[in-house]
Amino acid sequence: METESPNSRRPRQHLTGVVTSAKMQKTIVVKVTRLVRHKLYQRVIRVTKKFYAHDEEGAAQQGDTVRIVEARPLSKLKRWRLDEVVARRTKVI
Repeated sequence: METESPNSRRPRQHLTGVVTSAKMQKTIVVKVTRLVRHKLYQRVIRVTKKFYAHDEEGAAQQGDTVRIVEARPLSKLKRWRLDEVVARRTKVI
């Protein structure tokens, strides 16, 4: 039986969502929507939550679909960092 070393960590959590704001410097706001079953009525409902993520290069823009990864606390609200831009926004005229 192997014992875990004190430096081992659990895998970092990652989420996929849509960028709702990229107006701040090095920070994006990502809206993550997930489906949850209602406890009483057993109906599937959409639950939305927003996360502040660190975007060092400013790669993400509003409307992009991105993957964010758990990180150490970077500010009062930022606990996530941008991992990759999954899909760019499609421009609708």
